[in-house]
Amino acid sequence: MDLYGEIILDHYQNPHHHGRLERATLSGRDSNPLCGDQIQLDLQTDQEGIIIDVGFTGQGCAISQASASMLTDELLGKNLFEAIQISNEDIYRMLGVPLTSARVKCALLSLITLKKTITIDKLQIL
Repeated sequence: MDLYGEIILDHYQNPHHHGRLERATLSGRDSNPLCGDQIQLDLQTDQEGIIIDVGFTGQGCAISQASASMLTDELLGKNLFEAIQISNEDIYRMLGVPLTSARVKCALLSLITLKKTITIDKLQIL
């Protein structure tokens, strides 16, 4: 197994920021009906919109769950505007492995959930 495969497996088996937040400022949920992957994402922000805590729960393949774990690492300390600017390419870079078209939806589920959770009307900084 290559290094990136090992990193994905580690995030899948030992996800970072796994669990629900009691004091979430924003929460969102989404799923991929084609494969059954599910993600629940909770964000806690301070008064300036900086993400000070993040948690996720879900079930699914190693790619979807590892991607969510990696994304939560990236979110801490960002403001909401910076968070929604995270791109598909950023997720692909974090994962570091080529993805088949079927796995792209798995990899992007957490990012899609994030962007649905942070809507324009919630961005006070604009």
